[in-house]
Amino acid sequence: MPAGERVSPLSADQGSAPEGRPTLDESSALRLLREGEIALEGRLTDASNATLFCNIVAGDLAAQCVYKPVDGERPLWDFPDGTLAGREVAAYVVSAATGWHVVPPTVLRDGPFGEGMVQLWIDTDDRAPDLVDVVPPRRLAPGWRHVLDAHGARGEPVVLAHADDARLRRMAVLDVVLNNADRKGGHVLIEP
Repeated sequence: MPAGERVSPLSADQGSAPEGRPTLDESSALRLLREGEIALEGRLTDASNATLFCNIVAGDLAAQCVYKPVDGERPLWDFPDGTLAGREVAAYVVSAATGWHVVPPTVLRDGPFGEGMVQLWIDTDDRAPDLVDVVPPRRLAPGWRHVLDAHGARGEPVVLAHADDARLRRMAVLDVVLNNADRKGGHVLIEP
């Protein structure tokens, strides 16, 4: 789960986590996301849009996913209303076409609250070092790049920095191609 994200349970009778989930290949994951039955488990409470954590099952395939209904989208001044789900699906398609697979399998489909984006949930490696961090000035580790100067919660000077990492370079190129203006450090997920 992304750092800072919390799941708020909806109700115990709306499904349970799939046990012993096998690793899905991309084709199976897309089929599951398109055809599976979605069971709501909770809401990611720190997300700015309605972002729901779900289980999804189709036959012997089962996984966890994120569902963002179009009707739960918070409008932005710089993008047309109701387009977030489509933009997230487009991000997956472009990511897959590059062969970089920066964006998890994502589809547009009908769900419990209408049409929305459904994306395969990515388990993260909590032991992996962060690739994006906020550090005191002059404490930048070797191999890290300075992004910008800022002030912390108590007004102290800080530096936003990121590791000099090929995965982040690919993500940055993809963001430029997609006109993604919403990349946050918490969106950088490291798989086990």
